[in-house]
Amino acid sequence: MRVPLLDLVAQHEQIQDHVIPAIMQAVARQSFIMGPEVGQLEQQIAELSGVKHAIACASGTDALLLSLKVLDLAPGDEVITPAFTFFATAGAIHNAGGTPVFVDIERSSFNVCPAAIEAAITPRTRAIVAVHLFGQMAAMEQILPLADRHGLAVIEDAAQAIGAARRLDGTWHRAGSLGTTGTFSFFPSKNLGGWGDGGMVATSDDALAERLRRLRLHGGGREYHHDEVGYNSRLDTVQAAVLLAKLPFLAEWSAARRQVAGRYTEALSQHPEICPPLVDADNEHIFHQYTLRVPRRDALQAHLRDATIGHKVYYPMGLHLQPCFQHLGYARGQLPVTEEATAEVISLPVYPELSAEQQQAVIDAVTGFYG
Repeated sequence: MRVPLLDLVAQHEQIQDHVIPAIMQAVARQSFIMGPEVGQLEQQIAELSGVKHAIACASGTDALLLSLKVLDLAPGDEVITPAFTFFATAGAIHNAGGTPVFVDIERSSFNVCPAAIEAAITPRTRAIVAVHLFGQMAAMEQILPLADRHGLAVIEDAAQAIGAARRLDGTWHRAGSLGTTGTFSFFPSKNLGGWGDGGMVATSDDALAERLRRLRLHGGGREYHHDEVGYNSRLDTVQAAVLLAKLPFLAEWSAARRQVAGRYTEALSQHPEICPPLVDADNEHIFHQYTLRVPRRDALQAHLRDATIGHKVYYPMGLHLQPCFQHLGYARGQLPVTEEATAEVISLPVYPELSAEQQQAVIDAVTGFYG
């Protein structure tokens, strides 16, 4: 049985009667740039995330870049971030004028290790980018006090974690609500994905929100008046319309992903060679990815490919070893947990529309490989 890693066609078949009319309303108005749907989406994402402001922009990468630009980084300023994440996290630090400082992750969660952050802080450190990887929030109750003690900004890279939550001191907090800013991606493959690129910055800081709104519009609050040099990073009205139509389904989709993940874990945890992902009891995981640790990962990939089972490796190389960051001087072996993960991880299909028969085919293929 063929099982895709993600089936957006199946999703579209279920929601097209909601999405198509929403798009056509924007088309009929011919209001494609900063139309009313953009503001409506910003308000609803702010409410979902538990923040005062949400500022739409052109991509998740731009959301990170804008969040870093408001810090006014100077040459030599350092920003600490995990090496096990998508490239945009570190690329945005570089493009904002900072120096990425890569640290290791926790083996259990794939998220950044707070002790590694603390060990990496120097007088040049300006910020921490905490990535909520695969849909599970990082240990913010440890990261935030570190930042407070050293006067550092905290940016939550929640590109994979919209709607996820973590319990701090008995209270649940949504991803993106705890840092100086939180950033989201609406890339089509995300849990809440558009029909193209899109992003959002969340913050409860009024002054930061005002500046972020300027920066995304060439640095001006009024047309043809520019307070600083900014960017052209607007979310298209059509994309906002798509996302508004999809947003009411997000909680249902997240719950379905958790059910799929639970069935995987129940079936795969019995096998001594397969390590399913661990969920922190203080997290509400949204399972953007369901990521195993396995021996002989590359051979398993070939087996799954032959069985037409969708899968992917997120990520095959730590950012500290990427050629473009060679000048930073990191060496193989320096971040051992990250490097172990890059050799062992493989992600399985986990989308809400995955049928029980498809999921069983995935389970049978994985367990069949290990015997």
